[in-house]
Amino acid sequence: MSGEGKVVCVTGASGFIASWLVKLLLEHGYTVKATVRDPNDPNIKHLHTLDGATERLHIFKANLMEEGSFDSAIDGCEGVFHTASPVFLSTNDPQAELIDPAVKGTLNVLRSCAKVQSVKRVVITSSTASVFFNERPLTPDVVADETWFSDPDFCKKSKNWYALSKTLAEEAARKFAKENGIDLVTLHPGFVIGPSLHSKLNLSLEVILNIIKGVDTFPRPYRFVDVRDVAYAHVQALEVPTASGRYLLVGKVTQHCEVLKILQEHYPTLHLPEKTLILRLLHLFTYGRFKAADCEPTYQISKDRTKSLGINFMPLEMTFRDTVESLKEKGFLNF
Repeated sequence: MSGEGKVVCVTGASGFIASWLVKLLLEHGYTVKATVRDPNDPNIKHLHTLDGATERLHIFKANLMEEGSFDSAIDGCEGVFHTASPVFLSTNDPQAELIDPAVKGTLNVLRSCAKVQSVKRVVITSSTASVFFNERPLTPDVVADETWFSDPDFCKKSKNWYALSKTLAEEAARKFAKENGIDLVTLHPGFVIGPSLHSKLNLSLEVILNIIKGVDTFPRPYRFVDVRDVAYAHVQALEVPTASGRYLLVGKVTQHCEVLKILQEHYPTLHLPEKTLILRLLHLFTYGRFKAADCEPTYQISKDRTKSLGINFMPLEMTFRDTVESLKEKGFLNF
């Protein structure tokens, strides 16, 4: 992988995934034009400390809801990574806070790409949220793949506004790309965890903290993937000439009890709540007899297409270890 002499754009560059993507691109010689909402925001200072940032990182101000806002950042680029999109588990105004920024923002980025002849490929960070929310059952014998799509009507009925925003944004992107001759690849990561380059607590790390505290309310089973694998997949989606269509990025689908087992085995001094320990005991002693909901077998996700990108997912144990160490380093955990 060598990006020497190549210029790319990363939208929403201060995000969890995007920060790792910028880091990886810089490490491999790319010049990165990174867009953020506010170049003076102290929360983007970690980008300036990355190796190569002084020479090859250029920060641009851009707004998802402003057409033409991305023109200057995308001008002269051969690859564009669109990662910017709001992530909320709950909202009082889904249209304004989630759907419009996701759909209109994606189209605004693609309109800027359509103006630039140098752009060879656009890689969009979508989500498994645009894959799994439909009427199809997720039983243990199921192996899901990239032919699955979320149903907008189902998302509306279940009031899953985030899934609706990602589904509608992907639909709009594919339609625009086809009409305008844009080479488009969409990546669909599951729940992204791993070490953070930020000093602040993001949604991913907050969910892991809640699991440790026993107040986890995140939907299960979990579709975990390491943030470093996701960043690498983005670069591969640009560099592999045959890359096309959709790619599901999920290292492992797992239940709550396996997460607790990993945490307890690697961090025996971590004081997990009583309910957590009970669930772990159920898993260890009675996996076949008690059928606790948090320990039942679950569906799987095909890795065939991701293998074609050269992706070999990190072991879940390593990801959790590095996530917990990151939480400790940043002062969110103390044990």
